[in-house]
Amino acid sequence: MKVLVVGSGGREHALAWKLASSRSLTALHAAPGNPGIAALGDCHPVRAEDSEGLLGLAGSLGIDLVVVGPEAPLVAGVADELRHSGISVFGPGRRAAEIEGSKSFAKDVMRAARVPTAATMPIARPPCVVKADGLAAGKGVVVCRTQEELDAGLATLSALGGSLLIEELLEGPEVSLFALCDGREAVALLPARDYKRAYAGDRGPNTGGMGAYAPVSELDEEAVAELVDQVHRPVLAELARRGTPFVGLLYAGLMLTETGPKVLEFNCRFGDPETEAVLPLVDGDLLELLAAAARGELAGASVGRSSGTAVTVVVAAARYPEAGDRGSPITGLAEAEEDGALVFHCGTARQGSQLVTNGGRVLAVTGIGETVEDARSLVYAATARISFAGARYRTDIAAST
Repeated sequence: MKVLVVGSGGREHALAWKLASSRSLTALHAAPGNPGIAALGDCHPVRAEDSEGLLGLAGSLGIDLVVVGPEAPLVAGVADELRHSGISVFGPGRRAAEIEGSKSFAKDVMRAARVPTAATMPIARPPCVVKADGLAAGKGVVVCRTQEELDAGLATLSALGGSLLIEELLEGPEVSLFALCDGREAVALLPARDYKRAYAGDRGPNTGGMGAYAPVSELDEEAVAELVDQVHRPVLAELARRGTPFVGLLYAGLMLTETGPKVLEFNCRFGDPETEAVLPLVDGDLLELLAAAARGELAGASVGRSSGTAVTVVVAAARYPEAGDRGSPITGLAEAEEDGALVFHCGTARQGSQLVTNGGRVLAVTGIGETVEDARSLVYAATARISFAGARYRTDIAAST
């Protein structure tokens, strides 16, 4: 099977890494890819949002399956363009991707599907949560416990343009639960927990994610199955009823409140950096599962799960999320991998033979161990070997689980 992975971040590198182990794979391509993916397959200079370019590339390469990583091309309708030309795609069409592209649309779907979620508020007053209705690269949510935080949050998100959504502030631990979907069926992966704030102790602004771990101790296999029945399947049924079946990865961001789990948001793709923690624990052929989902044939499928824990630490630029870094030489990757870690490229580039920074989140380092402590020990020893100007990372990922 010839596969094209669309995207250029750590999530796409993790997907390419896992797909590369499939016995069904005959060729791996990426558009545009990154230096990490280039070690696994062929990268092509086609942007993820360029549906016409992707269509031509997939046709010229004889691609059997396109796996779309980022949300922006999905919300823009890239999967529709490919499907209309007869190319199999793992990723929802534009209308189904609105589950992430518009939070008000997601609220409407959840109300119709009777999925538990945070209540909307008619006016903004603390405590509350302010959300940008559209895409904001994981930075469109502000928790406001005081009037000062509310004023600042409203100003920040209003600057993005578009409408805002005000919700009640829920309390409890958060969980990310991914499910592979074929329009009707949903097959869950291991639950994960990510760390959104920029600095240790959950301080600083929201980011796209500074680390993650999987699995989450609060949710055993039975609890995960109940959540899929309570959250994912009703949403799939409602989207299908509306004539927009969801084929791809439906990601539920959940809060485990005292009154039960509630949905904070839905995403229409694999989360980043949770993917870098979840996929190393998948025991089995991910490519066969994604292809089955794209064909609408997930009925009876299941995901094998390796024992142990994975902890992922993001190494970011000094000023992230306000700014990224470009052109700084990166060292220590070989040493980190010799320690037993997996190193996924999030924002890197090549300048000749030198690997350099090319973004805000630069690398995602994953350690796997039998216990959380084993995985943390491995990943932090490996992360300490990596160096570039201004490199920083949180030191408390999975510290209290």
